[in-house]
Amino acid sequence: MACVTVVRNISAPPDAVFHTVADPERFTKAIVGVTRLEFLTKTTSGVGTRFRQTRLMKGKPSTMDFEITEYVENQRVRIVNQTHGTVWDSVFTIEPEGATTRLTMRMDAKTEQRAVRFMLPFVCFLVRKAVGVDLDDVKAACEGRRS
Repeated sequence: MACVTVVRNISAPPDAVFHTVADPERFTKAIVGVTRLEFLTKTTSGVGTRFRQTRLMKGKPSTMDFEITEYVENQRVRIVNQTHGTVWDSVFTIEPEGATTRLTMRMDAKTEQRAVRFMLPFVCFLVRKAVGVDLDDVKAACEGRRS
């Protein structure tokens, strides 16, 4: 198992930060590289919501399916996806911190594939950089620095 943790302090109320990361539509609008969102369930928010997201990665479209498996209003949301035999379990935690909100994203990667397990530390290094960019986008959107 490998782990990625990224933290941002955001000058916005906790509920605004929570709904930006927990609502697939708002998250899609906040992240610069996401080009398409498709819901795979009738629900569009909360536990059980499944969705497909397409984003540009190195200039090429990449599509992944996600499911919201935990949803605690204004506190945390867990979103899970499986890609190339690896389960990516991401928990976004929201904590008020004075005049700001602390957003922590912890992503655990698990795989049974031996070759993939060997490469996970390198992959997680790349993922950490990409998640940092995503959370910078969330921060900018929540702070009103992006439309």
